[in-house]
Amino acid sequence: MSVPKKTFATLAAAIALCATSLGALAEAPRYNQVSLHAEVSQEVAHDLMNVTLYSEAQATDPARLAGETTETLNAAIAEARKVKGITVSLGSRNSYPVYDEKGQKITGWRERAELRLESSDFAALSRLTADLQSKLKLGNMSFSIADATRKKSEDALMKGAVDAFKARAQLLSDSLGGKGYKMVSLSVNSADAPRPVPVVRMSMAKADSYGGAPAPQIEAGTSQVTISADGTIEVQMP
Repeated sequence: MSVPKKTFATLAAAIALCATSLGALAEAPRYNQVSLHAEVSQEVAHDLMNVTLYSEAQATDPARLAGETTETLNAAIAEARKVKGITVSLGSRNSYPVYDEKGQKITGWRERAELRLESSDFAALSRLTADLQSKLKLGNMSFSIADATRKKSEDALMKGAVDAFKARAQLLSDSLGGKGYKMVSLSVNSADAPRPVPVVRMSMAKADSYGGAPAPQIEAGTSQVTISADGTIEVQMP
């Protein structure tokens, strides 16, 4: 016995309607959901010092200028590598023409090359920086938190951030008269807020202790490492 095509069409429509209803039920809005934010912070001392030194000179012969710049850098690198605990790397290097007053004729060439130094031994890098300034100019001195130190601080703060989130969630649930809450979502993120650039003061009294230029007294400063917890809870009402 054959079933009319109209019956098949009606049955298919009924199944589709049922599936749509079940889907709508599954996607029905969930009530009593609240978004929360909590964070914990800690001041962490900078333990990494970064120094950028540079050579800058001008000459009419670009090849000779490049050679002299390379010699200056090589001499500085050789001196820096003698100091233990110093990471040495080359920064940017560029050369560009110098024009006459009318801007039409090249009268010379100017070249600038950087040498970057990094160390957790502030005293050693400070002395080396002072010594190298007989060959190079000081471009920048900055301080930061080493990766290992940052990770250790973040790991220590992570549990505190989650505990702070749970405490706020429980407080909110109690305030709304709930019997508890369910965690819907939670994300934990890290951030740090650098402090103003620390002061670098020159100490003339120590200049003769190692036969070089005055070494700067370092005030490295701190950064605030912060772990935040953001998420959504669903308050369970009686």
